[in-house]
Amino acid sequence: MSEEVSSVELMEREWGTRTGRSLAGILDTLDSLDHDHDRAFATDGERLALLDSALQAAHRLQTVASVLAAEIHAAGSDVAATGLSLTSWLTSTHPMTRREASALLLRGRDLAQFPLLREAALAGTASPEQARAITGVLSDLPDDLDAGQRRLAEQTMVDHAADFDSRGLTTLARHLLEVVAPEQADELEAARLEREERLARRNRHLDFSPDGHGSVFIRGKLPLVQAQTLMAQLDAIAHAERRRALDALDPLAEETTPAMRRADALVALAEAAALHGDAPTHGGDRPRVVVHLPESWLRDGATGAGLLASGDRISPGELRRMCCDADLVPVVLGGDSEVLDVGREHRLVTAPIRTALGVRDRGCVFPGCDRPPAACHAHHIIPWQQGGPTSLDNLVLACPHHHAIVEPPVTGPVEHRWQVRLGADGLAEVLPPRRVDRSMAPRRHRRFDPCPVA
Repeated sequence: MSEEVSSVELMEREWGTRTGRSLAGILDTLDSLDHDHDRAFATDGERLALLDSALQAAHRLQTVASVLAAEIHAAGSDVAATGLSLTSWLTSTHPMTRREASALLLRGRDLAQFPLLREAALAGTASPEQARAITGVLSDLPDDLDAGQRRLAEQTMVDHAADFDSRGLTTLARHLLEVVAPEQADELEAARLEREERLARRNRHLDFSPDGHGSVFIRGKLPLVQAQTLMAQLDAIAHAERRRALDALDPLAEETTPAMRRADALVALAEAAALHGDAPTHGGDRPRVVVHLPESWLRDGATGAGLLASGDRISPGELRRMCCDADLVPVVLGGDSEVLDVGREHRLVTAPIRTALGVRDRGCVFPGCDRPPAACHAHHIIPWQQGGPTSLDNLVLACPHHHAIVEPPVTGPVEHRWQVRLGADGLAEVLPPRRVDRSMAPRRHRRFDPCPVA
């Protein structure tokens, strides 16, 4: 008996269902694929056809898995066979998070409500993403539609899967009402929008979760109108942040994408709110970032990492930038980190100095940057931790981006970095590194010109 025939007979004994035999055959087929040499001489058209087939198979198998998960849950087979809920069994036997396992079950339960869509997804005429979009639209239909209207709505959405991707399908709610209930479409659409508004307010949320590698995941959902306000603010700041300043000539300058600029804009918005005089207090104090470190580290040049109140560490470079324009609250700790004394806050840059800086610099001093004084940090030319005084002749205004550029590193030749200084007339000038200008000629912002060009 051949090995292939023996394998088939073994599968028939192990699997009492046609579905089981089919899935076992698919797994055997996948195991037999030659990933190293099989496609070495494939034509370009064949490669595209292979990808098309792989995507079709993947979509249909995802749907099969969702349907099976829903059937197991409905029959109680999960608890009966394992003593565990399906979600717990999936997370214990497969590399899945509880969120992923729950989503798999939810997709299957959604498909069970819509038999036409279920068949289309199993047949591969609707992808899993399209099926999720369609179930969202169908679930949001008004309660007073009859069974015939609901079936027509389901068939209409399944038919549209041939012409719309998942995002396009989610926008068809208004069209769907005009198809299934044309006389009531306006009234039902108004009711649907009001219902969506209530749900959006109820489901709004914002979560923060550190990734353990120096970043924080931000995940949330806002009602549509309120989100427009936030998006408009961020887009305006992000547009202003496009690199038009002198550092755009630097071959080592960071290439920023629109998404990166929006992220920077969110931080800028938060910093502006924290600096505002009406910022709300939290725990009896205005919003601030607290960093724990020994005073000796600060006096020695802030060359070690700082520790945030959350327990996360920050780099020495970030710590030195914070030292330029921050509120320092001395806290004396005992040997076992016992708080022995908390001193009064000492603001490094006083209000009069900050006002004078705004009048003199009128914004970020980096040539080409148009950030206003309120959006800037007070940067110490000679770092504070190296003995630089907090005085007008040792300070310039720099936006957060350019502050990071001109903050001197601990090591490295001076000609390799951007520098800032005050000229003989007391106005700021920037010296580019040799890679940008071999002569390192000082440059000034055009706002300092005696007769600035409009």
